[in-house]
Amino acid sequence: MQVNHSKALPTSAISLLLALVAACVLIGINETGFGRASAELDGMGREVRIRGELNRLLQQVLDAESGSRGFLLTADARYLEPYNASVRRIGPTLARLHDAHAGTGADAKELAELDHDVQAKLAEMESLVRMRREGKEDAWRFVLMSDEGKQRMDAVRAEVDGMIAASAARIEAGQAQVRRSLAYARAGIAFVAVAALVAFALYLRQTTALKAIDQQQQLALQQERDLLEHQVRDRTAALSELATHLQQVREDERGHLARELHDELGALLTAAKLDVARLKSRLGTQPPPEAAQRLQHLVDTLNSGIALKRRIIEDLRPSSLANLGLTASLEILAREFSERSGVHVATELEAVQLDEAHQLTVYRLVQESLTNVAKYAKARQARIRVQPQGADVAVSVRDDGQGFDAARVKPSTHGLAGMRHRVEAAGGRFSISTRPGGGTEVAAILPMRSPHA
Repeated sequence: MQVNHSKALPTSAISLLLALVAACVLIGINETGFGRASAELDGMGREVRIRGELNRLLQQVLDAESGSRGFLLTADARYLEPYNASVRRIGPTLARLHDAHAGTGADAKELAELDHDVQAKLAEMESLVRMRREGKEDAWRFVLMSDEGKQRMDAVRAEVDGMIAASAARIEAGQAQVRRSLAYARAGIAFVAVAALVAFALYLRQTTALKAIDQQQQLALQQERDLLEHQVRDRTAALSELATHLQQVREDERGHLARELHDELGALLTAAKLDVARLKSRLGTQPPPEAAQRLQHLVDTLNSGIALKRRIIEDLRPSSLANLGLTASLEILAREFSERSGVHVATELEAVQLDEAHQLTVYRLVQESLTNVAKYAKARQARIRVQPQGADVAVSVRDDGQGFDAARVKPSTHGLAGMRHRVEAAGGRFSISTRPGGGTEVAAILPMRSPHA
């Protein structure tokens, strides 16, 4: 027994020593992996914050540009509130970006270029707003129509995208380093299977920590996605409101121009016609043939000018809507279009009860559709339908022209985006059915009562 014990003691000591060495190796491997993982996770957290600040900076520049453009187009000082707010936030955002990159040496050149381009973009917007305030219309319009602002904005986008891509690469590298650390830890655990209990406890602790970190990252990413979706919805709603406002401004300008043509140009043409009549009366019943021919030509020219003036006024602001109603106005529109274009237009118009705004929506939809028929369809016949459909009104304009491939035509062409927005702003639904060689049908369903009433 003593011999056995004497032999067992060194073996036990060696086993214990090996177990202690294995435990120390295990601890060393795990501590090293934990340190590297912590460093990489800290770096990944910093990169996530940098990406957030970059997205925030780009959104702030876009908000500032939207506000300045709104002020330039409408001269409404309310648009300066989001502009000024965005400009105030850009400086602190840039400062946070510089702080986040401090000491890392990453993207220093790109960040400097981004800072320079953002400051240049802000200076451009400030110059445009100042010129608009000072009434320098030609100057700010010239600057606005140039490509300089777009190039600067494209440069800012490209630099932000590049820095985000570089940040994503660094995050991927950090994740790869974390994965390598985990692989080493698992190899160590397999190597020190003798200390399974200790290794298993460390493994559980490490796995739990990583799972918690992953859950936190997933939660942060979900919150960021929710925030971005909310911002997109808000931005879409704001742009829709702006488009509706600009459309109303356009209609108001059309009405103003129609009144100016009727009052000023109409008075001039009427006075000229009266002067010609006075000249004819002074020349007597038998004026010289050449003079009579010239006077008659002048009368015909004035009559043509008066007719052209009336047609332009009707196109700008159809007075027949207020005087005769929607059905009669569409009949007149169809008849005049058929006379000008040579396209036979059939009408199926039923009496419907619509307010003035909805009547104008229907009239503009039919007018724009007929314009497209004349420009693109190469049609021989067209048909206009207006009929009640329960609590709604169904409107359609169909032609037998060449049609087109809707999948290959941009929604903004042929005035389709304007028609769709006008109908949807009135609470309706817009659709277009077409195929090459099969004609085109533009249709809309509008509520009889305004959704804003």
